[in-house]
Amino acid sequence: MAISKKADAHEYRSLDNEGLANKISEEEVRLKKTKFSHAANPIENPLSIKLLRRELARLKTESRKRELGF
Repeated sequence: MAISKKADAHEYRSLDNEGLANKISEEEVRLKKTKFSHAANPIENPLSIKLLRRELARLKTESRKRELGF
């Protein structure tokens, strides 16, 4: 995970559309695995699920901005 939100946004803007789509799919799989492992056996830091959701939302927001042409 990156240190700050601005670093995340800058990093995501530098990716091409294919790279962004790959990153989104990777993060979705990572979130599903984390949720599943938490359901089976509580993870040490449940806030990591929240952080993963937010990172995925940032990625999807950047993807949507590109679709709309912003």
